[in-house]
Amino acid sequence: MKEKLSPKQKAFVSEYMVDYNGTQAAIRAGYSKRGASNQGSRLLAKEAIRNAIKKKREIIDTQNIATAQQVEEFLTKSMKGEVTEEVLVTVFAGDGKSKVVSNDKQIPGRDRLKAAELLGKRYGLFTDKKKVEQTEKVELKVDWGEAEEK
Repeated sequence: MKEKLSPKQKAFVSEYMVDYNGTQAAIRAGYSKRGASNQGSRLLAKEAIRNAIKKKREIIDTQNIATAQQVEEFLTKSMKGEVTEEVLVTVFAGDGKSKVVSNDKQIPGRDRLKAAELLGKRYGLFTDKKKVEQTEKVELKVDWGEAEEK
C-alpha cells in the first residue's frame, strides 16, 4: 500500500530538491527550526519520501541532462562551425558617446578543433593500440647457461 504524503511532506520534498539539505528543507517546508535537524532525518528515512525524491530527481534528469545523442549533435555542429556565440562590442555613437552592440560570431577555431578531437575520441579514431595477430608458430628457446655448482 502506497503511503500518501501530507502537504507539509510534499513541501519538504520540493524544498529538499533545492539544496539537498534536510534541515534547511524542513525549515522551509514549515517545520520548527528547533527540531528541523531531527525532523529532516526522520523524513528522509521514510520510504515514501525517498521515493518521491527519487521520482522528482528522475524528472529533473530527463528534462535537464543532455543525452549522448544531444552531446554528439552539439559537438558535430560546433566542429562544422554551425554554433555561434554572442559577442558584445562597444561602438562609437557620436557626440563622445558609445553604445554596446551585440554580434553573433562563429566559435573560434580552437573550439572547433576540440569538438573534432572529442568526437574522434568518442569513435576511437585516435587509438594508439594496434591489434596484431600471429599466424605462424613461434618457438622460443631459452639458454639458461650452465648452473654453477659450489
